[in-house]
Amino acid sequence: MIDKIKKSDIKKILCIKPRGIGDIILSTIILDSLYSDFPSAEIHYLTEEFAKDAVSTHPLVSKVITYRKKDTLFSIVKKVRKEKYNLIFDLWSNPRTAQITFFSGAKYRVGYSYRGRTYAYNIKADSGRGDYHSAEHNLELLKAAGIPVINKSILFRLDSESKEFAYSFKKNIDKSEYLVGIIPSGGWDSKRCPPEKWIEIIKALNLKLDCKFLILWGPEDITEARLIKENLTQNCILAPNTNLKQLAGLISLCNLVIANDSGPMHLAAAIGVPTLGLFGPTDPHKHGPYSSKSDFVIKSDLHCIICNKLVCPFNKECFNEMNIEEIIDKSMKLLTNYD
Repeated sequence: MIDKIKKSDIKKILCIKPRGIGDIILSTIILDSLYSDFPSAEIHYLTEEFAKDAVSTHPLVSKVITYRKKDTLFSIVKKVRKEKYNLIFDLWSNPRTAQITFFSGAKYRVGYSYRGRTYAYNIKADSGRGDYHSAEHNLELLKAAGIPVINKSILFRLDSESKEFAYSFKKNIDKSEYLVGIIPSGGWDSKRCPPEKWIEIIKALNLKLDCKFLILWGPEDITEARLIKENLTQNCILAPNTNLKQLAGLISLCNLVIANDSGPMHLAAAIGVPTLGLFGPTDPHKHGPYSSKSDFVIKSDLHCIICNKLVCPFNKECFNEMNIEEIIDKSMKLLTNYD
């Protein structure tokens, strides 16, 4: 074990967070503190290829190294060793990233003390997840390394591609109207609010507000997105197919985003758009939108709430029985407070 990092040793830092758009975005909570403690060091990220743009535009990240899931450990380690990192933060700490960290050649290797992986790290953070948001779990690695936490915010920075795509789309929207983004995405089936409930939510909000609704979707959401659009032709716009940067551009146009627990929900919060999360199988106190401009709705009195099951064994009562008035009330408050 190493007791203290010698700051003069640190020229290049690698943060490892391979996947999960939301997880990568939440990990940016550490970057301001890293930069403050090592202002002359380069900060790089290691992600899977599909997820690189979750952090590639961040102003403090100078390089993103990528790999494919099918790539061999040897090929990934070769890429990492070539960079000659002095300090590595394994923000994932699963068996494979522990191996990458161990063979990296870095003098300082920081990770969680999960069973079977402690061999990889000479600076170890507690393996438990306390009663705090999952974004703040990343800060445990900073604390273990003796790095002061100076800021607890996440960030996604729009680049020129995001801005240009948003600008070209903006002509479809009347400037006098609010634009509410609807995101039916969800990594698990049980996290996805049914389309019928989304239709109910949109109809109720439309009675309260002069607005248009922008239905944002990814490849796995197109069926739900089209179903919502087909039942709400008035005031509803179905977003075009986008990559992550383009999606970010469209989100930035919104006055409010309402979303399931998903990567795009965290993206909206990181951009700074007021965000309302709809929760059922997951805990919003640990996985909700991490922003002061955010809130969540959950049917907390349900017997099976926060079940963490990938597929609902019942009838998605956590969403179907969600209080519409609460959703509308919290939506209006977010719009009023942050317009």
